Amino acid sequence: MARVSDVRHVLVLPDRDAAEEVLEALPERFPVVEEPQLVRDALAGEDDAEDAQWLVVLRDETGRLDPGELDRFAGEWEGWREEP
Repeated sequence: MARVSDVRHVLVLPDRDAAEEVLEALPERFPVVEEPQLVRDALAGEDDAEDAQWLVVLRDETGRLDPGELDRFAGEWEGWREEP
């Protein structure tokens, strides 16, 4: 069983613009304590930036972020929350 301090949420977004918008909107909607990380995830065998997903990684040491709410939030940008 994972310790609460190990909890991370990964939001998968279709492009960099969507990921950057999510980064801006997160603190307004959720009690984010630590700065989320923005990560480019190239699809297998693809080098083109157009063929990449963008990930927003959030640490949730206190366990206060609701996974369902995060999934709905990412969905506003045609994204989703990936299960760890």
